[in-house]
Formats: sequence, structure tokens, C-alpha cells
Amino acid sequence: MANVDDYNQKLEAIQAIPDEKAQVPTIPVDVYLQEAENLYHWSRDDQEQLATIGITSEQIEDLPVRTGACRETQSIWFKDRYSQQEAQRDWSRLSPQAYDLRNELLHTFRYAYRKDPVILGRISAIAEGDGHADMIQDLNDLAVLGRENQAPLEAIGFDLSKLDLAATKADEMGNLLGLANGDKADQNQSKLLRDKAYTYLKELVDEIRDAGKYLFWRNPQRYQGYISHYRKNRRSTTADEEPALGE
Repeated sequence: MANVDDYNQKLEAIQAIPDEKAQVPTIPVDVYLQEAENLYHWSRDDQEQLATIGITSEQIEDLPVRTGACRETQSIWFKDRYSQQEAQRDWSRLSPQAYDLRNELLHTFRYAYRKDPVILGRISAIAEGDGHADMIQDLNDLAVLGRENQAPLEAIGFDLSKLDLAATKADEMGNLLGLANGDKADQNQSKLLRDKAYTYLKELVDEIRDAGKYLFWRNPQRYQGYISHYRKNRRSTTADEEPALGE
């Protein structure tokens, strides 16, 4: 089954987890997902023994489904997070050009309409304010103003295509700024869903691991398949210390 199918199958159960119960992964998610996959194949070989202490075959077969759902939520969060970062990089690269165009238009308009106090007043109003959103609105306002009063601009040899450019830039930069800033809520929601999917997976992983460690406590060969080797390798402990339950 594809990850997206696993995700669709388990989405309702994942969303049902209270926000305050969602756990943040304490090891790299890709590592945890691979360990969950490994646990599935390992525990299938012990299916009959695990059944004697309450771990059903349905639980074991549910493990790769929960893993696939968690993998899909991780991908969704990764996409949302990097879409915003890419937009921020594009904004940093393109916004100086937009600011420069706005400043050029203000400079040109003040000269072209220097004998028209009414239009000069409109230009002054446009020039008020600061910030990215204000710059974007300025570009659009200046494009409209210039299109409505083209003769003075033509008289000084102004390239009227820059009015279309300003309108296009306003639209493009507005969308880009929205991606750079406005995606934060969506990103937070996708991360929360990922954390819930991880929590949902961890509940089953812990249950199967704990059962396996209980069952095979005197069988080192089978016991090793029920521990987190990532945690074991990172933990600075004595060689004979038993891993904690759920790890």
C-alpha cells in the first residue's frame, strides 16, 4: 500500500489525538520510521509467541500502515516547511528590484506631474508608509495612476511599459510575500499532524517492543530486534544495562 493510502486510512485516528498529547520525535524521523519497518518484519517471525501475551497479528500488520501514514505526514510537513523557505529566499533575491522600481516611479512621477498639485497630492499619499506590504501596494497604485495620466509621462520620454511591469510586480510580489509569511499557520498545522502521526505510530511500536523484550528477556538473539539500536548506539551506558521499555 502506498504511503498516501496509509495516510488516508489512518487520518481520522491521527487527527483524533488531542493536540496536547502529540509528542515531538526525539530521534530523526527517517531513522524511527526505518526502525518501525524493521520491527514489523522482526515481530512477524515471533507472531505466535507474541500472541500468547496479547499482541495480535492485526496489531503487527497495522504497524506498516501506521508507518506509511507517518511517512506521508513527514513529507507533507517537509514540503510546507521548504516551500516557505524557498519563498523567503526568492523574496530576498527579488524584493530589491521591486523596491527599486517603486522608487524610480516615485522619482519620475514627482517630476512629470510637478505642475499638477492634485496628482502630486496623490503621489505623496502613495509614498506614505513603509514595509513590504506598503511597497507592493505602492507599485499597483502607481501603475493605476500612470495609466490614467499618461500624457505627462510621454512628454518626458518615460517608458510606459514600466507601468505594466509595476502592476505585474505588485501581483507577483504579493503572492510571494504571502508564501513567505502566510504559510506559517499551515506549516504549524502540518507539523502538528506529523507529531500526532508519530505519536500514533509510537504507541504501537512501544507496545510491540515492550512485549518482545518481556518475552525474550533470556533470548539475546531475539531480544535485540525489539530495541532501538539508534538509541543504544547513542546512549553512554555500561554494556550490561538493560534498555528502557519503549526504546
